[in-house]
Amino acid sequence: MSKKKKIVILSCMIALLAVTAVFNFLFTTDTYSEDQSITVSSANYFAQYRTERMTTRNEELLQLDSIISASQDGSVEKNQALQMKTELTEITEKELLLESLIKAYGFEDAVVVIGLDSDNVNVIAKSADLTTDDAIKIYSIIQEENIASPENVKIIPIS
Repeated sequence: MSKKKKIVILSCMIALLAVTAVFNFLFTTDTYSEDQSITVSSANYFAQYRTERMTTRNEELLQLDSIISASQDGSVEKNQALQMKTELTEITEKELLLESLIKAYGFEDAVVVIGLDSDNVNVIAKSADLTTDDAIKIYSIIQEENIASPENVKIIPIS
C-alpha cells in the first residue's frame, strides 16, 4: 500500500474518532423543556456514567490500535496514536485513583472527569449537602496527586 493511501486511511480513522466523540456527546445529552422535571437516582447516574465512559474509552483505544497497526514504524501517525493512547490510559488511571481516594475520605460515591486537552478536573460527588470542608478535602486530594490546581477543579454535588 502506498504512503498516500495510508495517510488517507489514517486521516479517515482520526476523523471517525472525532465524529464518534461528537455523536456520543449528542446522543448522551438530552435536552428537556423547562416544564419537564428530571429525576435520576444518583446510584443510576454514577453507574451509567462509568459504563458510558468505559465504552467510549474502549472505542477510542480500539480506533487508536487500528491506526497503530496500520502505520509504519516511526511514522508521524503511529507516534501520534501511541502518544494519544498513552495519554488516555494515564487519564483513566488518574480518574480511577481520584475516585477511590474521594470515596476513602468518606464520600459515598464520586466520578472524576479529567480533560484530555485541558487542565480541568470535574468532580461529581454524591453528597446531600456539600460543605466547605468537604470541598477542601476534594481540592486537597487533587492537589496532593498533582493532577490540577484548585482553580481548575469544579466540584458538583449530587444527592
